[in-house]
Amino acid sequence: MEPQPHVVAGSGVDLPALRLLSAIAEVGSITAASRTLGITQQAASTRMRRLERQLGVTLLVRGPRGSSLTLDGTMAAQWAAETVEAADRFDAGVAALRLAGQAKPLAIAASLTVAEYLLPRWLMTLRGRDQAEHAVSVTATNSTHAIELVTDRSHQLGFVETPTEIPGLLTTTVAKDELVVVVAPQHAWARRRGVSAAELARTPLVTREKGSGTRLSAEQILADAGHEIPDPLAELPTTAAVRTAVASGAAPAVLSILAVRDDLTAGRLVRVPVKSLRFVRELRAIRSPGGAPLRQLESLLSIAARNV
Repeated sequence: MEPQPHVVAGSGVDLPALRLLSAIAEVGSITAASRTLGITQQAASTRMRRLERQLGVTLLVRGPRGSSLTLDGTMAAQWAAETVEAADRFDAGVAALRLAGQAKPLAIAASLTVAEYLLPRWLMTLRGRDQAEHAVSVTATNSTHAIELVTDRSHQLGFVETPTEIPGLLTTTVAKDELVVVVAPQHAWARRRGVSAAELARTPLVTREKGSGTRLSAEQILADAGHEIPDPLAELPTTAAVRTAVASGAAPAVLSILAVRDDLTAGRLVRVPVKSLRFVRELRAIRSPGGAPLRQLESLLSIAARNV
């Protein structure tokens, strides 16, 4: 049984038949063409008769000494060669796209908050959506460094928490995140109904390092309310380190609700409301303009916007 033919749109003609017609014109006979294409002469003859019926044109003159193309067959063979060449270019191009998509992982630079608490779920959804494993490489870092990685195009996509404009990059808001003030259960603020923004601004905090989106967002929100914060009591490189320092009673901190939800539920940390001030920030995806579109990238952005 012959494999299912590739059909030329709008004509009902299959590409193997056109390939055979083109080969006959090139090598001079149906016998030589069948050998070139690796099919039997009987199969080639059957295919050509079917093609003639489909086209309503006599393509071959058949005689005891073999078959040769008619004038109409010669013209049709030229068009067949062009069609086959275009189809081959199409197949090669699609194969290259498929190979490129498999060979090159989607490189993502994500702020620690996104990398730890949101991105894993987004990637699992991405994998389940297409029932295929997408090649993804993730660099977890602070927002400032993530911007640098996307700007120099070593990473195609970034997720950041910074509140400021990012020149030269395309930005898309994918979620909103709330920052909360947290303290240890034994801290004096834990027994209060809240603190003022001014009191928070006067209090040295435990913070992430400079360049952290969480730190920049908290400072910007306080600055917009007319407050400046003092130098931190301690600067630590990870959110986990900040949570540990706060739980030990060192000082308050302003952290994403995503990062402290379990600690609040377990009673390891206590949330302290800030009177008349809400700490809400945007989580944004960033990418370079003019970059090659990647299906994984567009799919991931869609998932991020729907699964926070």
